[in-house]
Amino acid sequence: MKRLLATALLAGLGFAAAAQEAPTVKAHIEPDSIGIGDRFDYVIDVEKDLVQVVRFPAFQQTDDKIELVKELPVDTLERDGRRLKLRKRYRLAAFQEGRFDLGHAQVLYAGKNVVDTLSGGDSLWLEVTTFQIDSTSQSIYDIKGQKTLPFRFAEVAGYVKWGIFILLVLLAAAYALRRWLAARGKGFGDLFRPAPPLPPHVAAIRALEALHNQKLWQNNRHKPYYSGLTDILRTYIAGRWGIKAMEMTSDEIIEAMRGEELPDKASMDLTAILRHADLVKFAKDTPGAEQNEADYLKAYYFVEETKLVDEADEPTQDTLEIPN
Repeated sequence: MKRLLATALLAGLGFAAAAQEAPTVKAHIEPDSIGIGDRFDYVIDVEKDLVQVVRFPAFQQTDDKIELVKELPVDTLERDGRRLKLRKRYRLAAFQEGRFDLGHAQVLYAGKNVVDTLSGGDSLWLEVTTFQIDSTSQSIYDIKGQKTLPFRFAEVAGYVKWGIFILLVLLAAAYALRRWLAARGKGFGDLFRPAPPLPPHVAAIRALEALHNQKLWQNNRHKPYYSGLTDILRTYIAGRWGIKAMEMTSDEIIEAMRGEELPDKASMDLTAILRHADLVKFAKDTPGAEQNEADYLKAYYFVEETKLVDEADEPTQDTLEIPN
């Protein structure tokens, strides 16, 4: 019985010792001989237990002979039970000829109640070579000066051909446009003239229709509705009779329009619209739906009854058509 206990105790101690065995560190460079300016990899391999913690070193720039190009992440190469094999790569470049001692690879190790720095093997050496120039067989010359080559039309022939083709197309398009404009009694200058202003009554009718489509009074916005209605009429009066209606009060507009030859209904409609608008804007009156629609129709017919009609626009007896 005592022999069995001793054997079990020795086995447990052996397992604990194996679990606390320090990681092994190995390092090498790939390749160990390069040309100047070339890159190489500094590789550190660590084999450790699953619960052990290691930290790979950070590259320290000491001079301009060797520079860090890229530090690759840690890679797991192998896993066997509790054992792990890790690899860390540092991609470096050498910019000076010679043989360099890269030292020992060192890894920080932290185990159970242990913090230590582990080194891996012998020092690593890197051989950096350059091109050897034999000055006895090869002559060295200065840099040659810039040489101007003769101009050759073939170098620009394609651009010239396409330029001529595009020019002919533009000339043909301009000629066709000129013929088209001449057939309509116009010239090139007519293309850039601004459109003539709309007659006052056309502008007023379009503005009234746009106001009606906004549905302001239907959403209890009576004041904006009547403000828009009276502004349209003021603009129409200013354009139709030359009266500065935008700067006048309602009473001043009514007084000024008495000097114009207006149909009786048109004069009464204008007065009614301006009075109702003043009540809404200044007395906060809220007209009903019938009143709002009636004032819109009055403004519409006021413009239609008082607009200027050219003789060319008036229907003649020959062209007048009576709908069925």
